[in-house]
Amino acid sequence: MSAQGEMKERNPWYTPVTIIVTVIGVIAIVALVTVAVLQNKPLHTKYKYGIVLDAGSSHTALYIYGWPAEKDNNTGRVEQTHSCKVDGPGISSYASAPLKAGESLKKCMQEAQQQVPENRHNETPLYLGATAGMRLLNMENSSLSESVFLAVAETLQKSPFSYQGARILSGQEEGAFGWITVNYLDDRLKQGRETTGALDLGGASTQISFVSDNYDGSESPSNSVTFRLYGNDYNVYTHSFLCYGKDQLQRLLLAHQTQAGPRTVSDPCFHPGYNRTLNYSVVYDSPCVSNRKPPQAPETFIHTGKGNFQECQKVIRHVFNFTHCKYSQCSFNGVFQPLLQGPFRAFSAYYYVMNFLSLTDTSMPLDIVKAKLVNYCSTPWQQILQHHPSIKIKYLAEYCVSGTYIITLLTEGYNFTSESYFKIKYIKKIKDSEAGWTLGYMLNLTNMIPAEAPDSPLLPHGGYVSIVTIIALLLFVLFILSLRPLWSRCSKHLPIV
Repeated sequence: MSAQGEMKERNPWYTPVTIIVTVIGVIAIVALVTVAVLQNKPLHTKYKYGIVLDAGSSHTALYIYGWPAEKDNNTGRVEQTHSCKVDGPGISSYASAPLKAGESLKKCMQEAQQQVPENRHNETPLYLGATAGMRLLNMENSSLSESVFLAVAETLQKSPFSYQGARILSGQEEGAFGWITVNYLDDRLKQGRETTGALDLGGASTQISFVSDNYDGSESPSNSVTFRLYGNDYNVYTHSFLCYGKDQLQRLLLAHQTQAGPRTVSDPCFHPGYNRTLNYSVVYDSPCVSNRKPPQAPETFIHTGKGNFQECQKVIRHVFNFTHCKYSQCSFNGVFQPLLQGPFRAFSAYYYVMNFLSLTDTSMPLDIVKAKLVNYCSTPWQQILQHHPSIKIKYLAEYCVSGTYIITLLTEGYNFTSESYFKIKYIKKIKDSEAGWTLGYMLNLTNMIPAEAPDSPLLPHGGYVSIVTIIALLLFVLFILSLRPLWSRCSKHLPIV
């Protein structure tokens, strides 16, 4: 036998089995490392964006939303990433100068271009939804409403985003999308928990929306909206009261108090010592009250305050109609409303008014809330001015009437009791997103936006664990086999007993 052959016979690494085991072991180690590196590499989440302009009666706001390109049960996970308040009044205020409505949006549109990644600009949908202010303008003069929308469209079409149009939302849509917002942000849709009712108060309208086990939509179909979100169906009761926003409500109250065409009005809803001169034509220039203007009214009247909460409530009750109801039960003005159910979130003007009055704590009994309003409304106007020098007089003068209206609307309009009032929570934001209809609108619209294929791990978690386990066992077996030559050596040196 040659020296080389004798060496191969003595060295176990030269046996075919050992060579095969070694090769398989190296391959297994390389495979294990490769799978681990590819499986655990950082994933880049693809994001899509959407922009919604909320054209309200008193102002316009822009909201940018972002969500992962992959979707949850056909509903994108939407989060607010940026907001911008447009300078100036709502677009309906530009009826006599429509071009200014479009110009007012330019500053916020420039902000949006900076906030949304440039490579996403042309695929980012841009929507404008107008609410009660434009509803009223459209009722009063549809051609002026059309001119405002044309001016707005001209500005938005020049942006790099995918402009999807501007339209007037119905009151039911506004209420229903607000309901989606608060329930989405409270994580009540995906988890199938009890839903939350939504209370929205704007300048020209107010909305109430909630799910009731006693309401299937048959008694008043116009107040029923159905959604499918995260695999669940929801039948939502919703109603919007046009002209019952806090600004238009004040016109209703003044119209009630000036039916005889007086030259002086002593208003219980304003502070003692408050005094201003108003023009009859300005008070009655809204469709909410235009048909009530007294024919023989003078040009102006003096509006003074006497600050009496109880009398203010009486005046407010006069603008509600509680006498007519053709349904099994109603809220007011003959509008059907099922029994209240579940917790509620109150936002927009509800929050801003009650926050100023330090009345957002609903664990405070209603009697205490009313007592605080009695005290606040009776405070002399000059004292109010001294305590709040930085607040615009127009807004400062309205907190007494707005606070009284909110409590009256909730308790006598919507039928909240001393017990159910505790279930209301006044909110501005939830999880860094503004409470309002825009997020719900965007969330609903994402169902119509195709989802991109998401970046995903090489293997599902279960498959990854299985492969790693198999390779580890294989390496262990190979390791045992690689020790095979040592078995015979050890057996040769075992002592014979």
